[in-house]
Amino acid sequence: MTALKSRSHVLVLAAAMLAPPLAISFIPVTPAHALIVFDPSNYAQNVLTAARSLQQVTNQITSLQNEAQMLINQARNLASLPFSSLQQLRQSVQRTQQLLGQAQNIAFDVQQVDKVFQQQYGSVSLSSSDQQLVADARSRWQNTVGGLQDAMRVQAGVVGNIDTNRVQMSALVGASQSATGALQATQAGNQLLALQAQQLADLTAVVAANGRAQALTEAERAAAAEQGREQRRRFLAPGSGYQAGNASMFNR
Repeated sequence: MTALKSRSHVLVLAAAMLAPPLAISFIPVTPAHALIVFDPSNYAQNVLTAARSLQQVTNQITSLQNEAQMLINQARNLASLPFSSLQQLRQSVQRTQQLLGQAQNIAFDVQQVDKVFQQQYGSVSLSSSDQQLVADARSRWQNTVGGLQDAMRVQAGVVGNIDTNRVQMSALVGASQSATGALQATQAGNQLLALQAQQLADLTAVVAANGRAQALTEAERAAAAEQGREQRRRFLAPGSGYQAGNASMFNR
């Protein structure tokens, strides 16, 4: 019995020695501090921060674009009008002034008007000879005719300026409509006002020339009436050689 147990132990020991070694597997253990933990709240905060930063950059770019456009608009507003009608307007005014300056016999001068009227349109001198009276009447007539001619010359000059004014007005209106900025539009408007001022100057010249001609006509008429009374007085004065008589008509 004892021998049988010993033999069993030997067999078990032999079997254990002859058996293949068992494969032992190890599960790696990750340290606690190396674990990745996803925090949804922190992730959302980071995304929101990045979105805000991107929005700030976008706002800065938009602001720079607006400033650049503002500078461009300022440059346009400060751009000067490339068209000027000042020289043509000055020439029109000078032509009208030259016509007024060429007034015959009596210029548009207050002192000369007073002097001529005192000499030729005042009271008829009782001591003037008949020849002097006739000469004064002819001089007044020449003044009247000259005044009428001057008025017609001024009218013709003003009419001649109409075509020039039409061309300038068309150019200025076109420049105003195509203005790229406030300064160009303002300058075009100022030149249009200058054109209107030139036209008003022409109108004033016509009114002045016509008024002068009419005044000379009325002055000549008044002086002629005064001179006619003096000549009639001399004609009827005693010793003038005139004798009143009976006049008969149709042999009656």
